[in-house]
Amino acid sequence: MKIHLRQLPDGGEHFEGEEDCPLQQLNPEEVRCAGPLRYSLDVGISEGALWANGEISQPVELRCVRCLEPFPFDITVKDFALHTELTGPEEIDLTPFLREDILLNLPPYPHCDRDGGRICPVPEEAVRREKREPLEARPPDWSALDDLKL
Repeated sequence: MKIHLRQLPDGGEHFEGEEDCPLQQLNPEEVRCAGPLRYSLDVGISEGALWANGEISQPVELRCVRCLEPFPFDITVKDFALHTELTGPEEIDLTPFLREDILLNLPPYPHCDRDGGRICPVPEEAVRREKREPLEARPPDWSALDDLKL
């Protein structure tokens, strides 16, 4: 999303629309764009700096860390805010700033049943592991340290 500074009115301007997904460089096995980036931003200039605030949303397809199945997920940043100094060009590209906020809002360990709308199809191995009885409690084996001569 590029902003032409000379075309902004004194009080700022409201922008709504869609852009191509800014996450093209990520590993497609982990995160894949499922649609365009949607934005609703107020943008303006104040005292030699560009400010922007509003909401951005990016639909993606993530891979569940438990069952490894892909699932849809919407990354929404309701309080997007930007304040950057103006140092030259008449045009500023907001895409790197939008991309950064989207990446910061990616879940670190995505689970397909996170929102409760889906039941994770857990692999058989995980089910067997959960049903096993816990290991017997045994005292820690410090005998090797007892024989240590300093």
